Amino acid sequence: MSGWTPFLIALLVIFGSMLPVWAAAQASEAPPLLMLAKRFQGDEVLAHYSVSEKYDGVRTYWDGMQLMTRSGRIISVPDWFIADLPDVPMDGELWIGYGRFDEVSGLVRQLDGEDDPLWQEVRFMVFDLPDAPGTFRERYARLQTLIEQLPCSECQLVEQSLIDSVEALDQRLQATIAGGGEGLMLHRLESQYTPGRSADLLKVTQTDDDEAVVLGYEPGKGRLEGLMGALRVRLADGREFLLGSGFTDAQRRNPPSPGERVRFTYRGLTSSGLPRFASFDRVRPVE
Repeated sequence: MSGWTPFLIALLVIFGSMLPVWAAAQASEAPPLLMLAKRFQGDEVLAHYSVSEKYDGVRTYWDGMQLMTRSGRIISVPDWFIADLPDVPMDGELWIGYGRFDEVSGLVRQLDGEDDPLWQEVRFMVFDLPDAPGTFRERYARLQTLIEQLPCSECQLVEQSLIDSVEALDQRLQATIAGGGEGLMLHRLESQYTPGRSADLLKVTQTDDDEAVVLGYEPGKGRLEGLMGALRVRLADGREFLLGSGFTDAQRRNPPSPGERVRFTYRGLTSSGLPRFASFDRVRPVE
């Protein structure tokens, strides 16, 4: 063995260990600058907004060449799915159907999922054109024309309509939930596409919801002995609390791991400002 051989072997080991990191870096880009929703408070002037269904899918950005998650991770998707999409950015959700979030979330998380037959059931539900000038009313008119000209059925327009009262909005919300939907979205008609969270985009749901990062868990007691009793989670503002309801026994046997993000629902806040009656909803997809 020559004197260079150990050195070359060491280099191969180092570069081999770096390949997964390099591949992961190639699979993501800078996060797209997206509009994010605030919660409807009930005192907004509804005549200033259009209303659409809130599809329970994975928020997805089309940059004109590829689909990516909210964090900028490139989604592994069949060539045929994006072959007829336009070369202009679009904002929307990848959605399969009511009650099937876990399926589309799992599909999007796959690193090489382009051959998964489940893509045949996925729809890209588009609601905005981020780079188009003008108000939402004007952008949506352009989007309607654009979608009508596309030869593919995978890309579908999210329908917008007008509503004039909180009572009518509540009726629409109840009908949507009864049909299997999650809630509604309100777009301010005269708003520009401005990245970040603002009242230009509002969500309307029956319960409040939020996300938190899992720190660990507390063991169960009594009937839950040997299982996870509650997750210890941290909110975006740094506060921590225990999330102990909403889990099936199967989820308690295999709880979310530290570092994962979970979504939970709740009903108002306690006197200390923490979520009241918080209940686990789902693990959020890695983005």
